[in-house]
Amino acid sequence: MRQFSIVTRINIALACIVILAVSTMLWSYWLSDKTEHDAHAVNIAGSLRMQTYRMAWLVEQGDVEKTAQARQQFVQSWQHPVFSRFFHNNEIAEQFDKANQHWLALQPQLLAAADTGLLESALQQQIQLLEQLVTFIQQDAEAKVRSFRTLQLVALMLTVLLSAVVMYWLKVKVQQPLEVLTQGAKRVAMGDFTHRVVVENKDELGTLAHSFNKMNDSIAYIYGNLEQRVEQQTEALKHTNTTLRFLYKTAQHISEQVPEYNDFSHIIAELKHVVKLDDLELCLFTDEGDKPFMQVLPDNAENDPCATQNCADCLESSSKTDCNSSQFNYLLKRERTKYGVLVVRLPEGSMLASWQQQLLASVADQLALALSLKSEEQQVRRLALMQERTVIARELHDSLAQALSYLKIQVTRLNKAIEKDNKAVITDVSNELKQGLDSAYLQLRELLTTFRLKVDGTGLLSALQTTVKQLTEQSDLHIRLDYQLTNIPLAPHEEIHVLQIIREASQNAVHHSKGSEVLISLKHSADKIELAVEDNGIGISQSPEKLNHYGLAIMQERSKHLEGNIHIKPRSTGGTGVYFNFVPEYLRQLHTA
Repeated sequence: MRQFSIVTRINIALACIVILAVSTMLWSYWLSDKTEHDAHAVNIAGSLRMQTYRMAWLVEQGDVEKTAQARQQFVQSWQHPVFSRFFHNNEIAEQFDKANQHWLALQPQLLAAADTGLLESALQQQIQLLEQLVTFIQQDAEAKVRSFRTLQLVALMLTVLLSAVVMYWLKVKVQQPLEVLTQGAKRVAMGDFTHRVVVENKDELGTLAHSFNKMNDSIAYIYGNLEQRVEQQTEALKHTNTTLRFLYKTAQHISEQVPEYNDFSHIIAELKHVVKLDDLELCLFTDEGDKPFMQVLPDNAENDPCATQNCADCLESSSKTDCNSSQFNYLLKRERTKYGVLVVRLPEGSMLASWQQQLLASVADQLALALSLKSEEQQVRRLALMQERTVIARELHDSLAQALSYLKIQVTRLNKAIEKDNKAVITDVSNELKQGLDSAYLQLRELLTTFRLKVDGTGLLSALQTTVKQLTEQSDLHIRLDYQLTNIPLAPHEEIHVLQIIREASQNAVHHSKGSEVLISLKHSADKIELAVEDNGIGISQSPEKLNHYGLAIMQERSKHLEGNIHIKPRSTGGTGVYFNFVPEYLRQLHTA
């Protein structure tokens, strides 16, 4: 059963103290009121003795008038209202009656002037009775004073005792529980949620202590769960970080270089660690094959899983679909091409977590992207090879093929001249054959040099500097290079065509100009790239397309590939100029965007 509240009990204690104080003050007031006229009563009672002696003296003197006045004053003093305050005291009332009766009996004798000896004895007895009355009144007053003192002392003792009880109660029932609660609060503030407070009070502090313990239990439970959740979230974040680092590393590896087939083994091995699965298998298929040309088997695989089933069947299923209850397959598919499948095998009844499915799907997509890039790279290589072969065939057709055709015609002339024994024709054809063979050999060397020409990672400027160095070593011409395209990006095929045009024009100047200087100028003007190869030689002939001048046609064809314009014409100051301009690919894309 719940006791009164602390506030109620404090109010009761204060009320008791107040009641005690008020009662003491009222009782003191009552006692002081009773003793207010005690001194006056003592004085009047004492004056009766003097008046008795005075009346006796006046009687002896025979002064009747003064005796009557004295008797009247004595009666008035005897009947004074102050004596009525003591009638509650039987002893005083009885003594007052005795003195009064004795006076009533003494008064006739006194007035009659009886025997002096008897009168003196009676007066002495009257005086004794009055003194006794005064003594009783004084004792009554002193008793009231003692009662007042006793009341004050008792009130003081009760006040001190009540205050001590209240202070002790406040210490035991309020201060000590508050200290216990304060210490508990400090322990909780320091993180000690196992601390419990013990307060046996059945009041607000007891309720507060009980609630404090329940709150501490709840906080300890929540804190424990929070720590557990923090640990779980920390572990999850670590795993997520590991997963993202793995995906980033894989994507970076794929973006930097197309992975080779042996790189897939390292990716799958790291994937096993990240996804926390051991039984992972990667199977890569050709477009027409039903058996994998490459497999990355689990480490603990005793045999080839594909030996017991048709692995190609899983390629017919969509991604993240299980072929049976314990196997999950993630297709390596990009656009409409299927490159293979990532197989996950689990124990019966097991399932993949959501994050595992997402990671496996992402890895499958990245592997598919890598294989797609590898396929595209191979296709680019095939196209480049075919294009290069086409270029070689065109170069051979435009140079050696025509030269050999001309030589074949000369051989036919030689055979006919031999049949006719025409020595003049034989001599002329022999000279022509020699010149044709020399020219064909020279063209072959130029073609070999051209085929070896390439633009490596150092760029077009480095390739041009190499070309200028080679041509300078092969001739006595002073070749200068004015390159002003340091801030202009060119596509790889544009660099190749520009380099070939410059080389062809420079070789023509070296072989046919008979000049002393060649200037190669390459700059950017407006929205075009402008090329000029100028020499100070004899100039170009009126029919530059004559025999063995196939380089001019080759330059014309290369200019068409770049959608540019090329002009070959004599210079006004002497010599020949090859002028070529085109719009680079990046500017064409900007204009069409």
